[in-house]
Amino acid sequence: MIQLILGDKGKGKTKVLLDKVNTEIKTAHGSIVYLDKSAKHMYELNNKVRLIDISGFDLKSSEEFIGFIYGVLSQDHDLEQMYLDSFLTIARTEDSGAANAVLEKLCEIGNKFDVSFVISISLQAADIEPKFREYVIAEL
Repeated sequence: MIQLILGDKGKGKTKVLLDKVNTEIKTAHGSIVYLDKSAKHMYELNNKVRLIDISGFDLKSSEEFIGFIYGVLSQDHDLEQMYLDSFLTIARTEDSGAANAVLEKLCEIGNKFDVSFVISISLQAADIEPKFREYVIAEL
């Protein structure tokens, strides 16, 4: 399953994402991972949330990003939720078409491994495929 937080850059998507992860960790039965383009928000996250700074892994494409997601999943069998901040940057997508393809793959992965993905993405609802619009939980 995926949940989307949409909006232009600088509109507060990260704050919504951080608030959500810090609330969810209180009732989570498994582990939670937060992927970001830097470690900037390390001190804003509950210490039970595993922050992964994606910038240290030199991913070149969205295919490599999906492989990275599989790697995280393979190392944590209790993984319940993954939060993806700055999605277009960390997923190495350059346009809404590429972003839609990665979202489709994350839906498949989420269903197969019973993991929820909560994603902040600098797009508007009109920029994503209609089938993903039902997953929008906030649009700023």
